[in-house]
Amino acid sequence: MTADPFFLYGTRSVEAEPVRLSAGALSADFVNGNLRTIRHGGVEVLRAIAYIVRDRDWGTFEPALADLVIEQSDGRFSVRYSARCEGPGGSRLGFRATIEGSADGRLGFDVRALPETDFETNRCGFSILHPTAGLAGSPVKVEHTDGSVVDTKLPLLIDPWQPFKDMRAITHQVRPGVSAECRMEGDIFEMEDQRNWSDASYKTYVRPLALPWPYVLPAGQTNRQTITLRITGDPKVTAATTGAEPVLVELGKAGAKLPDVGVVIYPEDVEAALAKLPLLSKLGPQHLLLHYDPTRGHGLDALRAHGKLAAAFPAATTLECVVACAGDLDSELSDIAEMVRQAGLRLDAIAVSPLVDRQSTPPGSVWPACPPLEAVYAAARRAFPGIRLGGGMFSYFTELNRKRVPAGALDFVTHCTCPIVHAADDLSVMQSLEALPFIAQSTRAIYGARPYRIGPSTIAMRQNPYGGATKDNFHGQRIAMANHDPRHAGQFAAAWTIGYAARVAPAGLEMLTLSSFTGPFGVLAQSREPIAEGSLRPIFQAIRGLCELAGLAHVATKTSDETRVLAMAGRSASGKTVMWLANLTADNVPVDVSALGQGDLMMSPYAIVRIG
Repeated sequence: MTADPFFLYGTRSVEAEPVRLSAGALSADFVNGNLRTIRHGGVEVLRAIAYIVRDRDWGTFEPALADLVIEQSDGRFSVRYSARCEGPGGSRLGFRATIEGSADGRLGFDVRALPETDFETNRCGFSILHPTAGLAGSPVKVEHTDGSVVDTKLPLLIDPWQPFKDMRAITHQVRPGVSAECRMEGDIFEMEDQRNWSDASYKTYVRPLALPWPYVLPAGQTNRQTITLRITGDPKVTAATTGAEPVLVELGKAGAKLPDVGVVIYPEDVEAALAKLPLLSKLGPQHLLLHYDPTRGHGLDALRAHGKLAAAFPAATTLECVVACAGDLDSELSDIAEMVRQAGLRLDAIAVSPLVDRQSTPPGSVWPACPPLEAVYAAARRAFPGIRLGGGMFSYFTELNRKRVPAGALDFVTHCTCPIVHAADDLSVMQSLEALPFIAQSTRAIYGARPYRIGPSTIAMRQNPYGGATKDNFHGQRIAMANHDPRHAGQFAAAWTIGYAARVAPAGLEMLTLSSFTGPFGVLAQSREPIAEGSLRPIFQAIRGLCELAGLAHVATKTSDETRVLAMAGRSASGKTVMWLANLTADNVPVDVSALGQGDLMMSPYAIVRIG
């Protein structure tokens, strides 16, 4: 990578290069104390084995490593280190880890944790990630803690709850003739379908969510956990791709039209948007998604601000309205409707969601009190007759999958996603794109052909359904659940945005919202960014490109390596095809676009390219 990291990531902080561990056909990347991209014969076996310590808001501790020793020789490798987590009030948890791998296909990861004080945590232990690509819907063998063994399958559609509980081991096929058994010892493990949160993995973790959390690890009491991976079968290894081959782009048939593109507008950002109307026109969104939350102080002034922008910019409008559900629903929603009228706010649609549904209800938890959604939607319909009504979740697909809304009462269903719920490293964020087709397919399986919207979905988290608040990120780091992410200001976000749109393009969405206009989720630079304040962030070009594609017929597009390059294309009534490509990596990638009558091109790190 030769490009300026500040331009790519919005920060000069660069992730540490992984250490490649190899023993015969077995390989893994050692990153920050954990294992990523565990392969055998070039085929991904596990996406990660990680020892994770979470705080009471599900934030992840990132302890510094000490006493690190890495040894590699013919046929084996080993890693040893120690680490310490510092919690609130001076609480401390230390642990020692040992990793060993050998050419016979065995890999062990052992951790002994010793709390120096009582230590509060929501989770302390191993997480094992199985990749979804090639494994979704495939057969597995699950051994339970009581010794019973079950032949079953990984979910194809996204399971809202845990597909497997009380696990001791799970075995899957790596490739024909080769299987991998992952054995977990030291506690009770269960699996969740992480595609709910747009993670491209099935996660086996400790401890069961049915048990109370947060919980306390007593001072001085050692906790030991061990993960053992055993790969058996045909030792022949097929040649793996080197990553230097050109990525081939292929075009298929034209289908349904591509979605309108929205930008979300928060009341506090309206004045800045009004001052930049020429740039908003240049961006060209078809829709303004106007956020309104009376539980956060929004009232008549906020609606008047939205009204000014709606009057000044000729786009369709939807009010994203949080409903407090604190009293009579008809009174609450009719009061909002009256303020909309007083504000002179032109609306084409309203989407409503109860306040309590902005927070997640995990497995084993009691659902909070909430009026029936049928009653909420009926009251909204009475208060706002003559415009379209939407519902779903203003949080993420997880919540929509677990609390399924009565879509028959709605004109459209909506939800958001966020790629940094569990991890915020560059690879995990880009890999989250792999989960989006499953999210769209699962939504369609639940709600059929009902008009379907996604967004606002951004790298940073606008609201935390899993804790008391999002994480502040004053120093521009890569932090899970952060309300600001530096990569949104870099080329990284432009590639992620085109990749996102490409992954959901086959779903036939009605609208897709992947940014705001101004503010931390917007397309215009703020202070302390790679470019001058008010200048166009790289994501501006991506959103503008999607706005230009809106309404064109979607042309099915695939690439020979979707982990490196994604593509999407639209075709006009006159037959002209426009394609956007996104390089999802920090490397230069050669691309063969002869399908569009072009030659080869070299895409720089996280570049987006328009063809046609």
